[in-house]
Amino acid sequence: MAMEYEEMMPEGEDSPPGMDESWWSAVLKQEEEFSHTRSRIPDGYLGERDDNRGNPEDWTWARGLYEQDDTVDLPVIGYNRGGLLVEAQSLRGFVPISHLVSFHPETSERERSLQLAELIGTELCLKVIEYDPDRGRLVFSERAAQAGPGKRTELLDSLDIGDKISGEVTNITRFGVFVDLGGVEGLIHVSELSWGRVRHPADVLKCGDRVTVQVLSVDQEQGRVALSLKELLPDPWANVEERYHVDDVVEGVITNVVKFGAFVGIEDGLEGLIHISELGDGSFLHPRSVVREGERVRVRVIHIDSSARRLGLSMRQVSQHPLIEVSDEGIPSEEPEALSSL
Repeated sequence: MAMEYEEMMPEGEDSPPGMDESWWSAVLKQEEEFSHTRSRIPDGYLGERDDNRGNPEDWTWARGLYEQDDTVDLPVIGYNRGGLLVEAQSLRGFVPISHLVSFHPETSERERSLQLAELIGTELCLKVIEYDPDRGRLVFSERAAQAGPGKRTELLDSLDIGDKISGEVTNITRFGVFVDLGGVEGLIHVSELSWGRVRHPADVLKCGDRVTVQVLSVDQEQGRVALSLKELLPDPWANVEERYHVDDVVEGVITNVVKFGAFVGIEDGLEGLIHISELGDGSFLHPRSVVREGERVRVRVIHIDSSARRLGLSMRQVSQHPLIEVSDEGIPSEEPEALSSL
């Protein structure tokens, strides 16, 4: 049976935004929601300027700092769970904790509060990394300032799609990992961390890790760089039709159970789908009545389409065929006794 995957990712499934032209806007929306829960500026911190509009000439000053990629020393006037508040002329700026050089995002909340409080009254050397007069949003980075004036522009001008570059992981969110490239932060979207399923980016990387990544896109105007970790890893789908064949019986682990079936990890980065109709004979209300995540199962390969990255599997059609052993490299065993009855 040649199974199609019309239902592979139905509307409403909990999946990250795709890598299309709306990707950055979707990611930034998620980032804003994430930041709002952790880093909201408490009432009263901005005094009478609760909307942080400030003077128009001060927004012009902030824009000049950003466009020239220049540094500025600003006094710390407060803090909250997400970072520091600084005085920037008539404006109030925010420095996220992930952009402070001496802080680790995984520091305990109590220790973080004590360290942040000690910085009130001090001055920090900062760079503007985001300014939005309409929303009263002005964000600074101490980490970016370490690269010195002009480094962001220089780095963005030098980056091309396909380049390999190293950096340090500075922040991890549910939608991806931010990497300091030396004056510019790039983002590895969760879909670009691995060829396999990633439940949370923290399962793959941690803050402080040094990573080598590939550049996917560069937006010089917005100062944004999209990165990939998986592009530097072997693609398990590249020669899947040479390693697996229809009617092979293999073993795998249930990685996800959804209403239309269950996904099975055959090897790292290679998953197939057991459609609900192929889980077993008879009728049942939900695939979870038959399988559960983490369970090891024997399945029969019933459809392979490497170009579409689809692998159709069946538990219902598994007979007494001997198991095709899969090596650590994901190559089925060529032992005659393992293949004799296929």
